[in-house]
Amino acid sequence: MSESILAYNAEQTGEYQAICNQLSETICQHLPEAESKIWHRHPVWFLDGNPLVGYSKLKDSVRLLFWSGQSFDEEKLEKEGSFKAAEMRYTAADQINLEDLKRWVEKSRQIQWDYKNIVKRKGVLERLV
Repeated sequence: MSESILAYNAEQTGEYQAICNQLSETICQHLPEAESKIWHRHPVWFLDGNPLVGYSKLKDSVRLLFWSGQSFDEEKLEKEGSFKAAEMRYTAADQINLEDLKRWVEKSRQIQWDYKNIVKRKGVLERLV
């Protein structure tokens, strides 16, 4: 995991720090080949330059975001935005279901839309895998 993500997690307080630590540890464990970095001020994991999963501290929760999550066919993930992203929000670390998280992270590797080239394609997403 990148030093910048460790620093991001350390900046959080109380329960939010525990949530961020659990998310980052689990994501790194199940996506060891991914590049991780702070992107647009939030931790994000990439494969071949394509964003898969990240999280961000909001005012009242931590949002876990999967860029291709709407294609995962997972009831617990909520639609986010106008593309293919889906999210889950946490206010306490004990709300994180590790089996769900592990499955979602695996799906993020198996099901990808090409966000890396979305600008070049003028907002059109194409399925990669």
